[in-house]
Amino acid sequence: MFGIDSATLDLTEWFCRRFQLLTGRTNVWLAAQLTNLSVIVYFVWVATYFQQLPPVARAAVGLFCAGVFYVLSQTVFKVSIESGENNAYRRVAKGLRNPRRIRDAPLRISFLTLSVIGFYPFLIVYINLRVRVALLSLGYPLIVLTTIVLYVLACDPLPPCAGKVREWFRAFAPSRRPAPESTGGSAWLTPSR
Repeated sequence: MFGIDSATLDLTEWFCRRFQLLTGRTNVWLAAQLTNLSVIVYFVWVATYFQQLPPVARAAVGLFCAGVFYVLSQTVFKVSIESGENNAYRRVAKGLRNPRRIRDAPLRISFLTLSVIGFYPFLIVYINLRVRVALLSLGYPLIVLTTIVLYVLACDPLPPCAGKVREWFRAFAPSRRPAPESTGGSAWLTPSR
């Protein structure tokens, strides 16, 4: 299983580096955006089923969500993307690999296994039982998003770069400099002698 994890991590790092060359955004930025997306999906999932719960369960779910939000505000949302990128750049400049490659391997393998094995039951239950889309469509993607975030966080970024997409847009965007002022009529209106 460690071989599959290593191959998946290498593929993810290749993708993250191509993404950085195109956009100029690192894997740290991408992981932060995916984390934000998973938080939104989680709270939408809870909100979808909140009204169907009995009052005691609503109180418990409300307290749990408040606890999750508090923990997120003290951990994930507390560190800025820029400081995370700067730490990654310093580590790579020293020639060090990301410590998450080894440290988070058991967690990544668990989520990867859950993502792969969970797909088939998700598909069977959805097709055969016609369970409501919100229950399945938001629960399983949370597992997949968490798996992707764990792999993206374990990657090493390239040195800072501007990104090809920005360069393309700058090349096609009209110049922001004012047009030169003319000193009379146009050349095509002036009679030639």
